[in-house]
Amino acid sequence: MADLAQYFAVDRVVADDLGPRYNVAPTEEVYAIAVRHDETRLGALRWGLVPGWAHSPAVGSRMINARAETLLDKRAFRQPFARRRCLVPADGFYEWQAGEGGAAKQPWYLPSADGSPLAFAGLWDTWRPHGQRRTAGDSEVGRLVSCTVVTTDASESLMSIHPRMPVILPVEAWARWLDPAYDDVEELRGLLVTAPEGTVVPRKVRPLVNAVANDGPALVEPLGGVPPVEEAAAVG
Repeated sequence: MADLAQYFAVDRVVADDLGPRYNVAPTEEVYAIAVRHDETRLGALRWGLVPGWAHSPAVGSRMINARAETLLDKRAFRQPFARRRCLVPADGFYEWQAGEGGAAKQPWYLPSADGSPLAFAGLWDTWRPHGQRRTAGDSEVGRLVSCTVVTTDASESLMSIHPRMPVILPVEAWARWLDPAYDDVEELRGLLVTAPEGTVVPRKVRPLVNAVANDGPALVEPLGGVPPVEEAAAVG
């Protein structure tokens, strides 16, 4: 976690070390970077956005992703997009390629091409149990901070795997995306584009990832020992 904090130049770490994980499921905690009270913080947020107005945290399981094209059309995402934006760091992500003739879907792992952390565009929000008022310390029992990952069209070479992918923000976009005072909607929307070709290097992996109980490095090993570069050349 210290390396992650250094890479993203955060001012303060407010999360426990989650350790290495290879199979993060919706509603589990993920690292996220956000600006709060004029400092950049690395925290742990629940994956699956729970809007402040929601009646129950259960809605978060349906809001793990937010389509870039409709952020302003969805009540759940409109206000977070305006003032509560974050980065969700990851070494890579999984996508599932549809099988032919009813065959099972094939999982692919898509890590960063250069080995550095990817910065997914995210949104965050705070939920409290109905009737609970905010306190001065904002640390009351029951407070839940959650996030969602913004998605967009996949790059051309990845379309044969899956039509969507996370928005991966380049380092030069981080400050604008994180600044809660930055309110140029059109420029912010302009950041939510498909990552350049070669940002990630896809590899086929075994279906171990399909079971949330499975974890560990074996989940991201190339299927059949095929080097990732050779797999990437075969995509599309």
